[in-house]
Amino acid sequence: MEHIRLPKVENVRLLDRVSPRRSRVGTLYLTATHTIFVENEAGVRNETWVLHSLVFSVEMQAASASGCSLLVRCKNFQVLHFVVPRERECHDVHLSLQRLSQPERCEELYCFSYKPNVDEAERRQEWDFLDPKADYSRMGLPNSLWKFSPINQHYKVSDTYPADLFVPQSATPPVIVGSSKFRSRGRFPTLSYYSKENHAAICRSSQPLSGFSARCLEDEQMLEAILRSNPRSDFMYVVDTRPKVYQLDVFTAEPPTHPGSVLVGARSGLCNSHLNAIANRAAGKGYENEDNYSNIKFQFIGIENIHVMRNSQQKMLEVCERRSPSMSDFLEGLESSGWLKHIKAALDAGIFIAKAVAEEGVSVLVHCSDGWDRTAQVCSVASVLLDPHYRTLRGLMVLIEKDWLSFGHKFSHRCNHLVGDPKEVSPVMDQFLECVWQLMEQFPCAFEFNARFLITIHSHVYSCQYGNFIGNNQRERVELGLRERTHSLWSYLWKNQTDYINPLYRPDHSQTQGLLRPSTAPYCFKSWRGLYNRFDPGMHPRQSVEDYLSAIQQETQQLEEQLASHKQKIAQLEQDQDQEGSVSFDTSPTAWALGRDLGLANTPQDYTGCFVPGSPRQPESANGSPVFPTQDSNLSSGSDQESGIGEDSAKDPDSDEAAYSAA
Repeated sequence: MEHIRLPKVENVRLLDRVSPRRSRVGTLYLTATHTIFVENEAGVRNETWVLHSLVFSVEMQAASASGCSLLVRCKNFQVLHFVVPRERECHDVHLSLQRLSQPERCEELYCFSYKPNVDEAERRQEWDFLDPKADYSRMGLPNSLWKFSPINQHYKVSDTYPADLFVPQSATPPVIVGSSKFRSRGRFPTLSYYSKENHAAICRSSQPLSGFSARCLEDEQMLEAILRSNPRSDFMYVVDTRPKVYQLDVFTAEPPTHPGSVLVGARSGLCNSHLNAIANRAAGKGYENEDNYSNIKFQFIGIENIHVMRNSQQKMLEVCERRSPSMSDFLEGLESSGWLKHIKAALDAGIFIAKAVAEEGVSVLVHCSDGWDRTAQVCSVASVLLDPHYRTLRGLMVLIEKDWLSFGHKFSHRCNHLVGDPKEVSPVMDQFLECVWQLMEQFPCAFEFNARFLITIHSHVYSCQYGNFIGNNQRERVELGLRERTHSLWSYLWKNQTDYINPLYRPDHSQTQGLLRPSTAPYCFKSWRGLYNRFDPGMHPRQSVEDYLSAIQQETQQLEEQLASHKQKIAQLEQDQDQEGSVSFDTSPTAWALGRDLGLANTPQDYTGCFVPGSPRQPESANGSPVFPTQDSNLSSGSDQESGIGEDSAKDPDSDEAAYSAA
């Protein structure tokens, strides 16, 4: 509260982003955790709450005759444009929001003051809901090929790795320690995913510190141990997720900043890249030397670094925030941002790894520079493609817990939880969630969860309301005592799982089982307006057919419950009348529906943005009786190529169309 210069401002206007002339007048309140705008319209109390930890930037614009503008951009892509009557008040609100949205210590984060009505025993149970070690057991580990290693129990070998690690049976402690000294930040090769069907594995690490000519026998032995842990293959892949053009100079603080600079370098013999490469090799950074590693096949995959991704998302958001762009301006802006190109690159990498494991039966070692950004992306995308378990609610949660939280993705730095270096901020997690969403659009029956589930996770990655995404690695979270002092998001999501269920999901569907084989042709990618534009006023909140079906299912369930209640009352009244022996009732299915209490059955439900306010009136025949729709008039009779729903749903019992009709 000591950072709040002005707790309340009257007569503040909140502008409509699409039509600034439309505005709402109200009172702006600043609290320790939220900024609250309360509309002053008579008889209406509309409130807009903004969590301070979700605020990305606060911009004070030049004063005008109508007041002083304050533009608030949020990490969940909400944009609020306030007009404060007096410049001094706007200045005080600006300074207050800047400080409140940029905490300097972890103890200032919202999760440490968030106190829901939950007793201490239940709060402790929240943190036991997921156990990444149990996921390894599900994969059939430990076994004769892979073992649990306690070597990093106290984070002595690598302070950014988890305490629980699985390594090949033949990997001895000296080999592990020697390999860690040859890898950036001590992040030696260790297991991420294991296929018990064919023994192929996905391992992850950081880049080797090879320098000009250095080699490490222990690291070579470590990769040899990984290869021997797959008895069905005589070679393994090493996947470097960095771009091949400047695979060695990606360690500089910033990549080439102007478009085409990498291409120009390529055409001129890569002079600058070679200079940077020499500098980085001199600094000890590099990649595996094929002469030193036997039975290894290298694959370089061009995923750009965190700086490129940060700039790309910013350009994409600028396109989404344009007031009334033309079609050409929007499409050209989206293309020039490169955002979907980067999503495609991450998916292509995951597809290569998944096919190597499932189709070739070959183990893969994945790394980038430090092994906590691009490596986390492609390992988790490959896992979603490979394993149906990770396409369920609980499975995706444990995948994020294992491959992102346990393996040390730098959430505090990448999500800007605390004031720090802006060059450390990057939407790496955003890209993974969008990769999953793009897969959901291609395989609507294969995922147990809906898009709302991904959006909720995205919001809480940045909200700091729960302790899961605080800190940069497992060691920091232990030192902060998050299990003892905060609440866990996973338990909350599980308790509210009915909000996140995909009505099209079919566990026995051909899509749901085995490897997903998505297409990454350009026309297969969509703009995720459900995430990036969901706060735009006037825009329909639903993008996919799953959302429509969820609304229909909710209303159908409530109508069925009302029907059951009416039948129970009729049965009770009939029983009472039979005992008196006087009146009998018509118990036909339509008797209750055509009576005076019709409004009770068709009361509109208060769905947010629901497109089905109630049951439509049925047409009547010439004699006045209701005419019910025939089988040909249902929703599946139309053709919608965008959603994959068409007239051929009867041809394939495992098709998405058939699932839609069944739903």
